Amino acid sequence: MRQAIDFAMLIFSIVLVLFCLQAQAAEHKVVPGQSISEAIDRAKAGDMVVVARGVYPVHLVITKPLHLKGLNRPTLDGGNIGDVIRIKSPDVTIEGFIISNSGADLTAQNAGIYLEPGSDRAIVHNNTINYTLFGLWIEKVKDIQVIANNITGKRDLASAQRGNGIQLYNSRGAKIINNHVSFTRDGIYVDVSDHALFQGNRLHHLRYGSHYMNSNFNVWENNDSYLNRGGLALMEVRNQTVRNNRAWGNSDHGIMLRTIVDSVVEHNVVAGNGRGFFIYDAEYNTLHNNLIIANRVGVHLWAGSIHNDVEGNDLINNSEQIKYVASKDEYWGVKTGNYWSNYVGWDSDGNGVGDVPYEANDLVDHLTWKYPAAKLLLNSPAVQTLRLVSRQFPLLRATSIVDQNPRMTPFNKNWSIWLEKQRH
Repeated sequence: MRQAIDFAMLIFSIVLVLFCLQAQAAEHKVVPGQSISEAIDRAKAGDMVVVARGVYPVHLVITKPLHLKGLNRPTLDGGNIGDVIRIKSPDVTIEGFIISNSGADLTAQNAGIYLEPGSDRAIVHNNTINYTLFGLWIEKVKDIQVIANNITGKRDLASAQRGNGIQLYNSRGAKIINNHVSFTRDGIYVDVSDHALFQGNRLHHLRYGSHYMNSNFNVWENNDSYLNRGGLALMEVRNQTVRNNRAWGNSDHGIMLRTIVDSVVEHNVVAGNGRGFFIYDAEYNTLHNNLIIANRVGVHLWAGSIHNDVEGNDLINNSEQIKYVASKDEYWGVKTGNYWSNYVGWDSDGNGVGDVPYEANDLVDHLTWKYPAAKLLLNSPAVQTLRLVSRQFPLLRATSIVDQNPRMTPFNKNWSIWLEKQRH
């Protein structure tokens, strides 16, 4: 009985402390003509500063846990000098603002919101960050949340002179969710940052939608990357989950997998890019159920990209299905097979699997690489006969991606809607 009473008293004490802390939090209101900086100075740790609609020329520095909230989208204007907001404290929330006009000094890393090391558990939510060099510069923090922000860079500058939309460096546990980033240099730049979630972001009119390296145990899920030079670029990483992303209309690649191991790449769509997948030095990865459609090159595979489990993918209407040069064959589709729209084999037993293997690099492929005009004859009986005959003579055969179980119909039933997603 005494233990039960002691436990009840402990719970009561905790509730009382939390109530007192909540009661101590105050709200400080700012209207046009008043100073946001002065309100921040007056506020105590844990207080809220509420800013009414208006335009406020500011360079805010926040050095205590604080909730800075805008009502009806007030504008914080940096006057094209320095950072608009600089955070130097953990547990800061910024929401509901238009944050505009940072400086343009790349060496100083001018940003709409600059988070210094130790600004842990910050929340940046539902802001419009426009005409800033870096939208957010985030360095050496834990458990930050960047959610539902619209970030646009200094679009009148050349790409190399811009900063990145979201720059994440040497951080852990970040959640970058449902942001819309355009006209910066790279949309999301990530380096040495682990255990992060990148979900539901829209990234367009950039150099790379994501530029990402030296980071492990992260999830890239349900992002759209389009009309960039490159879509998602994942380099020098391991233990990634890359799932349900869509990359289309990018002039170079849809998804780059460079020096990547022990990762899962599944249910992505790459459509109408220069190269759907660019895979370089990738080993021991799983690539399942991706739709690779209407790209100039479906998959560009090289530099020792071996020992990958490649099953259930659809390669449809790519000008070149595979670009592959190596000293020996690489086998895909060992268990389930992949679908190849240019497969010319047959299925005599009607089990949905071709009776002869698909070889991506045959004599016809090499002829079309060397003489592009020959593509006009790809569907002619003479070219199809040449393709079949060349496989019977080793001297005419090149090393290839070989699928021993080519499927006769696509896995993705909605593949045709992506034929309209061509490069612009």
